Amino acid sequence: MNLENKRKQLIFRSWHRGTKEMDLIMGSFADRNLGDYGAEELALYAQVLEHSDPDLYNWISGKEEPPANVHNDVFDALMAHKFTE
Repeated sequence: MNLENKRKQLIFRSWHRGTKEMDLIMGSFADRNLGDYGAEELALYAQVLEHSDPDLYNWISGKEEPPANVHNDVFDALMAHKFTE
């Protein structure tokens, strides 16, 4: 799959998570960042998307500390992302 198709796939998955809150958080992050990401960053983001909505939401909202093995540059950028419409 070429990078542009991979970006489109990941953006779609980001906006269709299953919960409205995570759709907004992940979708806005994807819209802002994936256009600048290369193959390695897109692969890391795809790994982030494999986590469940409840886990991601709890980590992003600060309710729980994310496990050390989840951290990478893309995940850390997501954690720093501030959703604004």
